[in-house]
Amino acid sequence: MTLSKLSFRGAKRQAGDYLIYFVTVVMVCAMLYAFNSLVFSEEIHNLSDMMDNMTLTIVLASIVVVFIIGWLVSYTTGFMLSRRSRELGTYLLIGLENKQVARLFFLENLLVGGVALLFGVPLGNLVYQALRAILLTMFSAPYHFRYDFSLKAIGLTYVYFAAIYFFALFRSRKRIRRMKIYDLIYFERQNEAELFKKSKTRKTLFAVSIAFGIAGTILLMTAQFLLGVIGAGCIIVFVYGFFTSFSSGVPAYFDQKPERKYRGQSLIVFRTLTAKLATMGVVMATVALLFTATLLTEGSGMVFNGIFQGRLEKDAFDLLFVSDQESHRDQCRKNMEQQLPLTSSWQYKLYQGNDDSLIPYLEETAGYYQYRYSHDYNGPLLMACSDYAALRDMLGLPPAEPSPDCYIIHCLPYLEDALGQWKQPLSLDEKTLIPGKIYTEQFAQNLWNGNGHQFLLVVPDELCAGQPVLRFAVAAMTEYDITTKQYEMLSGMLYEQAADGTYTRKDEWDYLYAKASLLRDTAAWSAMAVFPLFYLALTLAMTAATVLTVQQLSEEGRYRRQFELLRKLGMDSGEIRRALFWQLGIYYLMPVIPPVLVAIPFILNMCNGVEPGTMVGASSPSVILAVSLGLFFLVYLIYTVIAYINMKRNVLPE
Repeated sequence: MTLSKLSFRGAKRQAGDYLIYFVTVVMVCAMLYAFNSLVFSEEIHNLSDMMDNMTLTIVLASIVVVFIIGWLVSYTTGFMLSRRSRELGTYLLIGLENKQVARLFFLENLLVGGVALLFGVPLGNLVYQALRAILLTMFSAPYHFRYDFSLKAIGLTYVYFAAIYFFALFRSRKRIRRMKIYDLIYFERQNEAELFKKSKTRKTLFAVSIAFGIAGTILLMTAQFLLGVIGAGCIIVFVYGFFTSFSSGVPAYFDQKPERKYRGQSLIVFRTLTAKLATMGVVMATVALLFTATLLTEGSGMVFNGIFQGRLEKDAFDLLFVSDQESHRDQCRKNMEQQLPLTSSWQYKLYQGNDDSLIPYLEETAGYYQYRYSHDYNGPLLMACSDYAALRDMLGLPPAEPSPDCYIIHCLPYLEDALGQWKQPLSLDEKTLIPGKIYTEQFAQNLWNGNGHQFLLVVPDELCAGQPVLRFAVAAMTEYDITTKQYEMLSGMLYEQAADGTYTRKDEWDYLYAKASLLRDTAAWSAMAVFPLFYLALTLAMTAATVLTVQQLSEEGRYRRQFELLRKLGMDSGEIRRALFWQLGIYYLMPVIPPVLVAIPFILNMCNGVEPGTMVGASSPSVILAVSLGLFFLVYLIYTVIAYINMKRNVLPE
């Protein structure tokens, strides 16, 4: 039989025995092609000028993915080599040379990668269509299904796969060429050595690793780069210390408490588990580290998406210009009317309030944070009732209920409870107003220079006349969403060209907001930040789960003999099934516990680090945490269920 036929047979058997690994490689190939297609898509780049930056973020993410999958391929091929070492040693015994056996192993793994590419590229096109549909929807652009291929994306995907496989397989080939017949035949018996023999050493290391885990989590939450790097190092020490000491300590625990071995299926469950943990503590730690990176990456993506969406006011004005110069405001309104099809517009003034006690009250009771600038306000902003009524009508909101003796409060929803308890009167021009009704509709209040930073007081018109004007504003609604070119044309009045050809802002307090532009910018930021983070998170999760599953499924023969013996000794089928269930359950649960303990405080702290009023509704910390954990466990559960079904079908005696 020729080497090519042996390689084909080996590749076919490998794809069958390690199907979950093959499927993971196909899925990674699909994601690589899908994101490469985004990089080379003119349609996607034309959505926004900012989308050009997406190329860099996706390429950087893909390079990280190549390293991750390169490690997976290298680990799996090394694992396969250990499992097939007797077979390869036999080839040497019958007369093949080391370089021929190395070439055989190289070709069959390369063939598996080539087949994965053949399946992955068409599947990747479907993934690309899904990503394309999401992006076009985010930009409110029409979507039409178009199943076509990008030759540039295919070429780059092949380059990535060549880097993955040739690096991983070159190491295996070099290793085989140096091994002797004895080394190959007995290579399968080599296991990870138990690192710590003494119980005292295990206990000390376990306690130290827990301390490093706590310190690392705290440092990660400081949101400072240097401390974050130190914190990441502490987390790595924690994970490896935890598993190398815990896996070695489990047998010692049951030696001290032998009576616990005989409860239910504890004897068979923990005997099998401890045998496995004692020989793969480093592998478990590596998997746990990958899961930690998965949850932190996924959680960060959810938080960034929440920030982008939380700062976007979808129901606010189509256009809003705010300045401290009345002439600038008037010129902007004139430009709007000349260049855009307006359906309505309203110019108004924002006045400086004289009550300096409300903001400290909110800072103390509601976690309120105000942007403090030398030219910005230190008290509440005031608006005249007539302007407020006109702006509400422009937005299609129901009329407010003004009163000559009350002032209306309009605020972001998170301030409603605190302001509802505010009973202090407001004195203007020797007239005292008491707090009135509170409104919380979207009103351009989470903008830096909008209608009050997160809250606004509305007072009768005649009382505003004696107050200093802080801002001049004009709001407008348009017949349709303005284009990028129209927005740039309108915002050109904010800048002037310097002698060196650069553009500078004429007045730092002039700001033009366009809802359509904010939508495009938000979509672009999401594409640049959130998409690559989820791309990395999914790759990390699949890689770690594949390592665990390949390890577990490789033990089918030993499990089969074990359960067959237990059946002969009198254990019934129900007990055997429960024993298998608990074995797999604990095995898959172990590497998840440390990542979850690290990720929960990290994600919650990251959410709470954003300015108040941003992470609300679907972007609230509890929802983000639930979705992050839910998505992670959904992917992980798929691998766990596949492993359980395979083990149940192939291991349990009939």
